[in-house]
Amino acid sequence: MHVVTVNDYLARRDAENNRLCLSFLGLSVGINLPGHAPPAKREAYAADITYGTNNEFGFDYLRDNMAFSPEERVQRKLYYALVDEVDSILIDEARTPLIISGPAEDSSELYKKVNKIIPHLLRQEKEDSDTFEGEGHFSVDEKSRQVNITERGLILVEELLMDAGMMEEGESLYSPTNIALMHHVTAALRAHALFTRDVDYIVKDGEVIIVDEHTGRTMEGRRWSDGLHQAVEAKEGVEIQNENQTLASITFQNYFRLYEKLAGMTGTADTEAFEFRQIYKLDTIVVPTNRPMIRNDMPDLVYMTEQEKIDAIIEDIKERSTKGQPILVGTISIEKSEVVSRELTKAGIEHKVLNAKFHEKEADIVANAGQESAVTIATNMAGRGTDIVLGGSWQSELAEIDNPTEEQIAEIKAAWQVRHDRVLAAGGLHIIGTERHESRRIDNQLRGRSGRQGDAGSSRFYLSMEDALMRIFASDRVAGMMRKLGMKPGEAIEHPWVTKAIANAQRKVESRNFDIRKQLLDFDDVANDQRRAIYASVMNCWTVATLVKLSTASVVMYSARLSIITFHLSLWKKCGMCRA
Repeated sequence: MHVVTVNDYLARRDAENNRLCLSFLGLSVGINLPGHAPPAKREAYAADITYGTNNEFGFDYLRDNMAFSPEERVQRKLYYALVDEVDSILIDEARTPLIISGPAEDSSELYKKVNKIIPHLLRQEKEDSDTFEGEGHFSVDEKSRQVNITERGLILVEELLMDAGMMEEGESLYSPTNIALMHHVTAALRAHALFTRDVDYIVKDGEVIIVDEHTGRTMEGRRWSDGLHQAVEAKEGVEIQNENQTLASITFQNYFRLYEKLAGMTGTADTEAFEFRQIYKLDTIVVPTNRPMIRNDMPDLVYMTEQEKIDAIIEDIKERSTKGQPILVGTISIEKSEVVSRELTKAGIEHKVLNAKFHEKEADIVANAGQESAVTIATNMAGRGTDIVLGGSWQSELAEIDNPTEEQIAEIKAAWQVRHDRVLAAGGLHIIGTERHESRRIDNQLRGRSGRQGDAGSSRFYLSMEDALMRIFASDRVAGMMRKLGMKPGEAIEHPWVTKAIANAQRKVESRNFDIRKQLLDFDDVANDQRRAIYASVMNCWTVATLVKLSTASVVMYSARLSIITFHLSLWKKCGMCRA
């Protein structure tokens, strides 16, 4: 059985927490983590229950089918997958296929030259969708995350390329000889216009590392394709690595459908019941909570500007931390978490930050996030699988003591109970969302960190008209409402119409994302039959090699002879039947 989690931290934590119980039942436990050598991976997969992330299981499958001998494989037959946070893994992350790449040609100098051209181009604010004409040189479609060069932009780019000696006089960027150049220009434009440092990626030790938009965690070793990663490296002035060519790929949908049995659990699956049924043939069952949920989910507050929103958040934090309530501030990116952190520092409020830059401190930050008056700022890293214990974690205190006595254990538990009761009396954990995510489920996961196991808690989202979701999908309608209501600077709107407009905007995004996932699966299904046939042929060759102990070359010859003999035998049988 493979127990699939959303990140390495949870895989390691859950494996260690359950190891003793599972061992008592006679079941062995393995942990499959990135960077493990093949022998360690083979040992982990040989266990009865293997914990790991969806990415690592998928990549191991692809690597196994690229191996040159059966001895290099690490996985056994895929039988049962139990997926934690199943909506995140099977739905949110299904838009991005798993790809194993190999080095292609070196175009680093070309990326550097093209990168110098992009700052000369001006963004066009309003686009004529029919002609792409206007004052700017390129337009940006934030909904589809695409850039388009206008006619004015094309002329300027061609002039700049000619001045740089990259194009001949009188040539067109769209001529067949310049297709590769056009590819580099488009990649550079996307890198500058659509991808932001500390939002979509971070720069660490001279490398551009992708940040997962769903989990807020860095994706070590993952690279964007189609030259985009190289364009971002050129933009950031770090070493440009060679372009890659795809060696093997698979979507999460097709990978998880390889398991004979598939199941999962999450607190936010019901809204995606249709997709689970259509794509994975999985039914969704809603299990009632163990204890009644008494968390107070307050209506959203919408401000005109980002700064007004931040000011209101700081005031809310001041008020609640003064009375002893712990606070978790959820942000959508590293950049936003650092903005809130700076404002809290100015206000003299002590706090901790949990994002992809400080992931090594995750266990310590989470263990103390429920302490009295604690203020924790977190990206989506704290949105799933994180159990914030009110009053702090007494287990983490206990872990710091070598061979604790019964008296010490009782003392630590008693002190924790006092803290726990004080935090409950203050109102429990308060969740502050600094803006809405594209998916309602991610918002619900953030809220779900509070009010667990029947505890008291509260939550509120603070929004502004400058937020990405509001600006792209809901700005006109909500801005019109705010103007009609005569909003003044610093005032917030709290109205059912606004809540409905925001929910409609999120539904639009979710519908578009479903279409993207469905289209990706449709394309991958075409390749999937061929992929499975080829992988099955490789396995058949290895099986033959094992049985007759032949070399790899001999296996190919043996299989060819076997196919020819089988073919002629079938013809002979048909002829025999004809004579009869």
